[in-house]
Amino acid sequence: IRRVPNVEVVYPVHLNPNVRSAVERYLTGVDRIHLIEPMDYVSFVHLMNQAYLILTDSGGIQEEAPSLGKPVLVLRKFSERPEAIEAGAAKVVGTDAKSIIEETLLLCEEEKEYNKMANAPNPFGDGHAAERIVKVILEEL
Repeated sequence: IRRVPNVEVVYPVHLNPNVRSAVERYLTGVDRIHLIEPMDYVSFVHLMNQAYLILTDSGGIQEEAPSLGKPVLVLRKFSERPEAIEAGAAKVVGTDAKSIIEETLLLCEEEKEYNKMANAPNPFGDGHAAERIVKVILEEL
């Protein structure tokens, strides 16, 4: 966080007491890290849309962030959403702090690398499924 002075980290902390206690122990009071309560879906999507990039271990977020054009760093050893990895919208960085920091800094400091992920094709659709469904329904009626 020191190398990129304009970075603010927003971390919705899971309600699981084991997760919460570990996160609070290490991150409470750290400058520019904001620990917040979990959010409702609409608020969370709005927060993701405002983000520069997303770091997550959540499979659902690995699907949603590419729809918003946000690069995703997957904090796991594998992804259950391989299509996002193959499309270039997400990258598995593992759980090693050094790897997470290196990959995050790469996206914060190298515009070309960031743009490559942010503009990767969305493997989960183009956002127009509802329009197509309505069109088919109207044509059938």
